[in-house]
Amino acid sequence: MSTLLEHGRTHDCGSLRAADVGATVVLFGWVHRRRDLGARIFVQLRDRFGITQVVFGKDLDADAYAAADGLRGEFCVAIRGAVVARGDNTNAAMATGEIEVHATALQVFSPADVLPFNVADDDKLDASEALRLKHRYLDLRRPSLQKNFVVRSRLATLTRIALAEQGFLELETPYMVKYTPGGARNFLVPSRLNPGMFYALAESPQIFKQLFMVAGMDKYFQICRCFRDEDLRNDRQPEFTQIDVEISFATPERVFAPIEGLIRRAWSEILGVTLPDPFPRMTWAEAMSRFGSDKPDLRFGLEFVDITDLAHRSGAKIFESAPAVKAICVPAAHAETLSRGRIDKLTELVKKRESGGAKGLAWAKVQEGGAWNSPLTKFITPEFQAEISRHAGAETGSVILIVADALHTVHAALNALRLELRDSLDLVKHSGSDPWRFLWVTDFPLFEKSERGYVSAHHPFTSPRLDQLPLLDSDPSQVLAQAYDLVLNGNEVGGGSIRIHQSEVQAKIFQVLGLSEAQIQQKFGFLLDAFKYGPPPHGGIALGLDRLSMLMCGAQSLRDVIAFPKTQKGTDLMTGCPGGADDAQLAELYIRHRDLPADV
Repeated sequence: MSTLLEHGRTHDCGSLRAADVGATVVLFGWVHRRRDLGARIFVQLRDRFGITQVVFGKDLDADAYAAADGLRGEFCVAIRGAVVARGDNTNAAMATGEIEVHATALQVFSPADVLPFNVADDDKLDASEALRLKHRYLDLRRPSLQKNFVVRSRLATLTRIALAEQGFLELETPYMVKYTPGGARNFLVPSRLNPGMFYALAESPQIFKQLFMVAGMDKYFQICRCFRDEDLRNDRQPEFTQIDVEISFATPERVFAPIEGLIRRAWSEILGVTLPDPFPRMTWAEAMSRFGSDKPDLRFGLEFVDITDLAHRSGAKIFESAPAVKAICVPAAHAETLSRGRIDKLTELVKKRESGGAKGLAWAKVQEGGAWNSPLTKFITPEFQAEISRHAGAETGSVILIVADALHTVHAALNALRLELRDSLDLVKHSGSDPWRFLWVTDFPLFEKSERGYVSAHHPFTSPRLDQLPLLDSDPSQVLAQAYDLVLNGNEVGGGSIRIHQSEVQAKIFQVLGLSEAQIQQKFGFLLDAFKYGPPPHGGIALGLDRLSMLMCGAQSLRDVIAFPKTQKGTDLMTGCPGGADDAQLAELYIRHRDLPADV
């Protein structure tokens, strides 16, 4: 007699409907729940497609009923039975709720020990993240996580289809590459065959995809793994996945078009959401001026209002020496919770270094008739109070929050304040705006100033705006890049640029960066050699597959969309990685142990 495994399953656990009543089916899956009512044993059988109720009874099949008495949660089993309508007992909460299967055979593939945490009910999950990561293979059985990985898989599949249909070639680049100092910290891999030499794990395919353009591949894409030895957080992992794209003869618009097409298709086919065509654009300067961020969340208001001139003319000494004075106006509908104690906590927020380190937070509550309730009334006349209120768009009951400091400090502090108010006042929920706000941010600065001079804001192959090339000699800080980021709901989900392909422009950039000829050759010599042989103009972008998946799923952490993630200390609690190596292994790599400092 053949086993149920040899017979094979006829349906998954999420597919049976009323039209299947009367059919004999074979299902495979895990015991989700079990209830023993004496004459009947009810089992909810689960696989990644859904849940089906299975009924065992002596009158249905005595052997199957007897075997079902030993079933427990997460046993892996097969059942055969007849599909029966549930009639008045339909369960509207289940996709298969119109039917149940009356079992005539049961095969236990494997039993399960008592689980360290409940995987059947997400709403009853009380296990710590550390415990769930230690048993990640069980954590991944949870229906909510499985839905996340269905979305991620569909996004990857659609990426391949959509880009291939537009003529892109899927090409691979090396993981083990040459180590070049600068940029993100690399993971190093010792070479056994080349004693004392090291590979670096690629932080991105940047140089190789440019070489594909030199090679005449025209349009390239890759869903690739990247590696960065950085401190971790909810939206960062040491290994992550990019949708990497490069296009020959590119302009920013020629990069935007296929990416927007891919995103619109993914949101339509996976989420059933229609996105705007085209996505809106905003320059970096405008984003910083209005929101203090190069990745603004557009789902709610609280835009910055520049009151520098009014503040300086008001006569208030606390504003006199401040280069910039900007405000946020919290509407009356949301301002009633902003008590003096709450404002004191917001003041501490803007004074924190990671929030810009502002000197403080000034505030004013607009009362009936326009008068302010504020410590500022000692220094600002009613006339200026009314003028500032008008400029900020304040009405009775509004609260005006003001930061005065250097411009970059004002932007950082008010951005932190804006995001805190978004979350604490639940402004996105109350805004009634489109829940998916994509935005292209363009025209970033090409350089950033450091103690040692200029550094590239992106990477040294990012093209400046060609109309600003003379500024490379006179004032490099004013040069804008042909760089762009794709932003979604306050998250950067992609970034790219048009690349430099002209050797004289590249030489000028290296000169501004202060690189010597030896440094240039050591870091980028092979790429510059390739650029001697007719490189086409080109540009591209990299999208974060992990982050896009996280946002599409409504997950709170990248760890919810990465199958086997690391902790914030870069460890894998399930496998115990990273681990040590014995002396024999290290000797093969010409490495030996050294005692660690006592404080490590």
